[in-house]
Amino acid sequence: MTSSPTQPSVSEEDIKRIVAEGLGAGLVTAEPLTGGTFAVVWRAALDDGRSVVVKVGPPASARLLRYEKDVIPAEAEYYTTVRAQTPDVPVPTVLAVSADPPWIIATMLAGTPLAEKDSPRARAELGAALARVHTITGPFFGYTGDRPSASDWPTAFAAIIDDIRADAADWNVPLPPLEPVVARYRDVLATVTRPALLHFDLWDGNVLAGPDGSLTGLVDGERFLYGDPLVDFVSPALGRRIEEMPDHPLLAGYRAGPFDESARIRLGLYRIFLYAIMIAEGPSRGIAIADGRHDHLTGLLTREVADLP
Repeated sequence: MTSSPTQPSVSEEDIKRIVAEGLGAGLVTAEPLTGGTFAVVWRAALDDGRSVVVKVGPPASARLLRYEKDVIPAEAEYYTTVRAQTPDVPVPTVLAVSADPPWIIATMLAGTPLAEKDSPRARAELGAALARVHTITGPFFGYTGDRPSASDWPTAFAAIIDDIRADAADWNVPLPPLEPVVARYRDVLATVTRPALLHFDLWDGNVLAGPDGSLTGLVDGERFLYGDPLVDFVSPALGRRIEEMPDHPLLAGYRAGPFDESARIRLGLYRIFLYAIMIAEGPSRGIAIADGRHDHLTGLLTREVADLP
């Protein structure tokens, strides 16, 4: 079952043990789900009639990026926060969670990922849902736990980028210079004065739609942080620039745009942020630098840096 060094080897017996420990329930059937490269996810049918999702995080022996520390408990925190403060936004309900070993049991949401079946309606409803989630204000900027955070967004963002640069250096992954780019736009980043709750990982595999095309779920909230709402506009248009797509349904649902120069600069910085993570994480996922992915992402990142005013 292991396809990435961060993914533990998990058997049906392991799932049986976890649901017994977490819920006091028996296991009827279980099957692994596909799609991610960080953790392992199973669908489980319980003897009390419930269907749940069990996510098991990396083993203690796995080398992780710095920001990936304790992200399984962080996922539980994201879901709990969203459900408490914006209950109409469809995220799973946390049923049980463990930090060591890392696993989470949550309700199974209906729907098909947009990566498998597109839905403009779900994209528009995602925009509306994000607008509501972004009203949630955090206690600081950045990540929770023993990860980069600060009382202002420029400081937190610079520390986050520094950690990514350090990760790339640790893994001998070539990364274009980023420190001068962040420093140059500190004043632009400083226009963000409220730390909104951000999902950050809303690519099409983490957004679910029902048979009628409606939004039925946001999943994989493990990488959440607090900061500029525009951070959440990057992954839904992965590899593209959403500010150049005025008809994108997410923008209509969010009621966002047109974007001024400050917003365009920040969107460029956040694409750099995402591409830098994707480049740095390659070896930790067992992806060879020579496979073409590294060069493609480096090209996207370099273009963003070059196009900043």
